[in-house]
Amino acid sequence: MRRIVREFALAVIAALALAASPAAAQAPDPARGPLHVDITQGHLDPMPIAIPDFIGADARAGEIGRDIAAVIRADLERSALFRSIDPAAFIERIGDINVPPRFADWSVVNAQALVVGQTTMLPDGRVRVEFRLWDVFRQEAVLGLQFATTQDNWRRIAHRVADQIYRQITGEAGYFDSRIVFVSESGPRTRRVKRLMIMDQDGANPFYLTGADYQVLTPRFSPSTQMIAYMSFETGRPRVYLFNLETNRREVLGDFPGMTFAPRFSPDGHSVVLTLDMNGNSEIFSMDLRTRARVRLTNHPSIDTSPSYAPDGRQIVFTSDRAGSQQLYVMGADGSGPRRISFGQGNYSTPVWSPRGDLIAFTRQQGGRFAIGVMRPDGSGERILSESYLDEGPTWSPNGRVIMFFREARPGAGPRVWSVDLTGRNLRQMPTPTDASDPAWSPLLP
Repeated sequence: MRRIVREFALAVIAALALAASPAAAQAPDPARGPLHVDITQGHLDPMPIAIPDFIGADARAGEIGRDIAAVIRADLERSALFRSIDPAAFIERIGDINVPPRFADWSVVNAQALVVGQTTMLPDGRVRVEFRLWDVFRQEAVLGLQFATTQDNWRRIAHRVADQIYRQITGEAGYFDSRIVFVSESGPRTRRVKRLMIMDQDGANPFYLTGADYQVLTPRFSPSTQMIAYMSFETGRPRVYLFNLETNRREVLGDFPGMTFAPRFSPDGHSVVLTLDMNGNSEIFSMDLRTRARVRLTNHPSIDTSPSYAPDGRQIVFTSDRAGSQQLYVMGADGSGPRRISFGQGNYSTPVWSPRGDLIAFTRQQGGRFAIGVMRPDGSGERILSESYLDEGPTWSPNGRVIMFFREARPGAGPRVWSVDLTGRNLRQMPTPTDASDPAWSPLLP
């Protein structure tokens, strides 16, 4: 677990606003020229971007520089907003990032944006990473930053650089410096082993958080990314546990007479909302994590479950069959004024509120197939983004532009984690070392 703490301890040395770029700290303006992507539109023609290997003064610095550039390329391409130009096509070989590039050479290969960088080994053993983002059309630098960290933390630097480029060109926060926790599944279907596993959002650095001697389900990150709530069957019935990523310690959330399940943190991280079994009926409660005092939020003879807070903490979306089938409802954070918001055909479940507050993602079951969709908090604007034999369990990227979920493509197939953006066009399977279900996407790492 020392590895987690070390990777979270990213040291940022400086942020340099280039003299040539008075707009470096501003959101991009479409009037500035082509170096802008409107993220709200579906793009079939991604922006061409050139990212040469970062230069290094020695062999080790050069190796890290090549690895960093490769991760940046992969991050940006996965967003489907950028197309990384093949380095084999480059004409100019960058030798000094402080010297303006030969823009004609980059225009020839159709680059609209150019990222150049270098890595330097510091006397204390750390590595310094510098980069510049150039607008090839306007022939000016629009962003320049430098970071420093331990050598084994270079991937986080690469993700942070990709986030900065994404922000500068789209005007919105990136999502690359984040993690995914999920349920790793292995073994025959009649004796599945389900363990918590965590990895970078691109599938790198996967490792287990729990052992194989008990089953786990539905992990969820806290807003600080330091705590995970999840369900465990180690006592023979489902209980909610809290796992501290800094200390590698876990604890039972509370000693309840019935089953507890479907936990989610409040936006401030001070409480959780979850479902408790009340004499054979499922009701939604909130619990203060400091005092462990709980408040009942629903009181209905039907099943109420799968609660999720709005990002401002004022409302909760949940699933209930009080209308005769599974549907989505929104109520106040105190349980007041529940109202139905889903009215399409089929059953709705696993709702989760977007970090932006503008949409609610859900699972819809209809005609023997499962789909991932989104709707506005008032129920309008419903759209289906993916559909298969079984698509289930959506979770949002930190910027609210991408959704991960798990899919079983056919009967008997093991589950795998997939992602889709809000256009529904950018559908990708995520690399996991085992079958995987119940993904949860962290906020951006501190």
